[in-house]
Amino acid sequence: MALFKKRQVGKPGEWYYCLVHKKVEEGPECPAKDRFGPYTTPEEAAHAMETAQERNLEWQNDPKWNDKTREGEEGDGTGPAAP
Repeated sequence: MALFKKRQVGKPGEWYYCLVHKKVEEGPECPAKDRFGPYTTPEEAAHAMETAQERNLEWQNDPKWNDKTREGEEGDGTGPAAP
């Protein structure tokens, strides 16, 4: 166990979205595992969940990252294997 807890230090103007508290924070107040960011504005941080959802959908629909091009057909093998 560590004797001293290292305080997270952020730069002024860095904004994060805390997944635990469901709020925007300036600077990293919560551990990295519990936040998205950094973002340049509080508005961007407030939309972190929507941004993540959009990126996930883009990734899921990217043919380069899918093993199957259509149902039952094998892809070109350039993407990661399905679990």
